Amino acid sequence: MAFILGSGSPRRLDLLAQLGVQPDAARPPDIDETPARGELPRPYCVRIAREKALAVEAGDDDLVLCADTTVALGQRIMGKPEDAGEAAQFLYALSGRRHRVITAVALRRGARLWQRDVVSNVKFKRLSDAEVNAYLATGDWQGKAGAYAIQGPAGAFVPWISGSFTGIVGLPLAETAGLLQAAGYPLYREAS
Repeated sequence: MAFILGSGSPRRLDLLAQLGVQPDAARPPDIDETPARGELPRPYCVRIAREKALAVEAGDDDLVLCADTTVALGQRIMGKPEDAGEAAQFLYALSGRRHRVITAVALRRGARLWQRDVVSNVKFKRLSDAEVNAYLATGDWQGKAGAYAIQGPAGAFVPWISGSFTGIVGLPLAETAGLLQAAGYPLYREAS
């Protein structure tokens, strides 16, 4: 049995390492992540995680772990910004407000699929033009849902969270550990 991470995210690799889990391979799936018309953030995130898991090539006994993280402001899905202009729009929209970060996790072995999703609440402080421009200049917004990563420079924008910090980073560890254990995959292998 091989364990395949269906992601190219170095953050997800780091988080798995906290569970003593080292994937045998990383195979980011290539799927269309466009939200369906009228699709709400949580069902969207769950659907994308499931589609990623189903898209990764694997043997029947292999375990495939995929996740999707979405930033939601009300019913608006804030995906990965296409450019600095869109990143700035996202940051100004989040400025001084609370939003949700949804991370859905899907684990597949053969035709069996386990899924969990976690919703965390995040509050941004009110951002000045200077803060937004300085942050955009770091480039840290690139490839990040909602144009930020809480574990990077944008962590300075977040005075309060409620929920799973690791879920906000991109892989909720408690739920992921539960899914792996349900599938019979041992955790903390290096420690034993």
